[in-house]
Amino acid sequence: MTTDEGISYDRSFLGKDYPVGKFEISREMILDFSEATGESNPIYVNEERAAASEYGSIIAPPTFCNLFINGGEKPDIKLDFGDIGFFAGQAIESVAPIRPGDTIEATTHLKEVYAKTGRSGKMVFAVWETRFANQRGDTVALVDESFVRRNSRR
Repeated sequence: MTTDEGISYDRSFLGKDYPVGKFEISREMILDFSEATGESNPIYVNEERAAASEYGSIIAPPTFCNLFINGGEKPDIKLDFGDIGFFAGQAIESVAPIRPGDTIEATTHLKEVYAKTGRSGKMVFAVWETRFANQRGDTVALVDESFVRRNSRR
């Protein structure tokens, strides 16, 4: 454990990859996800129109990787701050198309831990980056998830 800006946590987790899983992508998964999220762009839902696009077939919407990341357990970094913790946000970078027939492998790592002072006082953020790569090893998406800890108002 080390202390950085008054933040005590196990720095050995920084940058260390942890497996999330391997996922076989089917046409049905993409169509079901698109329907569930109200996606109507033809490259995600219309095989005929998608075939005529630059992609040559349907592809997954940019938020598709949330199917594999939401609710996943992260290693305990032993962050010693605050008595309340919650999800603070997410950023998704779509790097390359995800297609039916792809096998996507996800790994996550602790990207950074930092402090910030807001209206409720000091907060400590832990940011995890999850990389999604296809069967060729090409990165198809990067997802940053931020979690915050702070002291409750009593």
